[in-house]
Amino acid sequence: MSMTASPLAVAAGLGDVLQLFRTQPTLTRADVMAQTGLSRSTVNQRLDALLGAALVVPSGEGAPTGGRPASRFAFNSDRGVLLVADIGASGMRIALCNLRGEVRHEREQDIDVADGPSPVLTAVDSAFRALLASAGCDPADVHGIGIDVPGPVDFDSGQVVSPPIMSGWDRYDIPAWFTGRYDCPVLVDKDVNAMAVGEHRSVHPHVRQLLMIKAGTGIGAGMIIDGGVYRGADGAAGDIGHIQLSVVPDRLAGPGPLAGSGLAGSGLAGPGLAGPGLAGPGLAGPGLAGPGLAGPGLAGPGLAGPGLAGPGLAGPGLAGSGLAGSGFAGSGTRSAFGGEGEPVCRCGNTGCVEAYAGGWALVRDLTEAGRNVRTVSDAVALIRTGDVTAVRLARRAGRILGHAIADSVSLLNPSVVVVGGQLAEIEEQLFAGIREMVYRRSLPLATRKLTIVATTLGPRSGLVGMALLLADSIFAPPRVETLIARQ
Repeated sequence: MSMTASPLAVAAGLGDVLQLFRTQPTLTRADVMAQTGLSRSTVNQRLDALLGAALVVPSGEGAPTGGRPASRFAFNSDRGVLLVADIGASGMRIALCNLRGEVRHEREQDIDVADGPSPVLTAVDSAFRALLASAGCDPADVHGIGIDVPGPVDFDSGQVVSPPIMSGWDRYDIPAWFTGRYDCPVLVDKDVNAMAVGEHRSVHPHVRQLLMIKAGTGIGAGMIIDGGVYRGADGAAGDIGHIQLSVVPDRLAGPGPLAGSGLAGSGLAGPGLAGPGLAGPGLAGPGLAGPGLAGPGLAGPGLAGPGLAGPGLAGPGLAGSGLAGSGFAGSGTRSAFGGEGEPVCRCGNTGCVEAYAGGWALVRDLTEAGRNVRTVSDAVALIRTGDVTAVRLARRAGRILGHAIADSVSLLNPSVVVVGGQLAEIEEQLFAGIREMVYRRSLPLATRKLTIVATTLGPRSGLVGMALLLADSIFAPPRVETLIARQ
């Protein structure tokens, strides 16, 4: 009778054995033999090498099995430290972690990622040095550095590629910047990928398919597919913030105008297209056809009198209190909408999800509505006060974001959708629109077991996830062989 060997039995090298210790509190030699299928002599050899490199240490004794108690061993998570930075558009979190990726010390500070790589990375390094000093460590103790950024990343090279909001970062070699400062590997990834890992491993470990949405200054997605991060062929997967869509008032309806009160309701733009605009004092009046097609005129009394350019599309219509007055643009449609009726995104395209529903878009719209907001935090605070215009904008953002999430749900069929970022703090206003659109647009089979939840880790999800990604990378089996050989 032939016996089926353990999957690790064929090639359970040092890295494979170490992985067992990294994922379990303690093990005995017999445990390793049982889980790998390796012989006692081979297990002894592997364990001696790991003990000699101080990657594994004795951890007391196990229960006796008829003789003396078996010795137990554990991963030495205090052999060195990891340094991690979660860089956002306007701030960053920095942490010192043990080798399991568990955060031991962290700090937060404001930065402007648009200042460019040198000032930002200098600030990161200064924070790293302060954390090392407070922990009684020095650069020689650092086993790895992890950096996540708010832009597309070529994961293999660690370079940021064409980031819309990171001026001066395109093709910048972040790992090379740290060369000479630290003798260790440097891992760079997109922030929302790190967030996905943090939420998956810490909160939803038994879920195999998870979609992470970051709704902050910008909009992005990270995907856990079959238990691992899916980055796509070139690291561009998950960029849902730059999916382009056409907002149709009666298709994405809400209680008010596109810019002021929602996507439809009383109109696309305040008293614009559906207020006293196209449907209010409507398409005629003394305008197009006697008393008019819909009221007294396209926007006023007619197409050209106070019509299209009077209190109509440019009066209380699209530019008056409409898309530009209390809506997207300056004093007309062209500044934010490029003259085409769709908002101009930071990527240069028009009509992107982010240009309607991102935090920076909310700030823009609220400013045009006369509200005193300068940051996404200001916008969130205003929404929480119950300001009518702010709440309507938040609900509209939820429906537009939900439109993009619904398409992702149909494509990926995740078990869980987690929403994080600053806008997740307005859960009541945002999530209603997201759930409405997802359950309306996605097929029942894709949504019957779907849960849509807010982040559990909050603003720390990226930091936690990046630390775990870094630990996995450093102790990947091929690297363990190299690490031990350097001892």
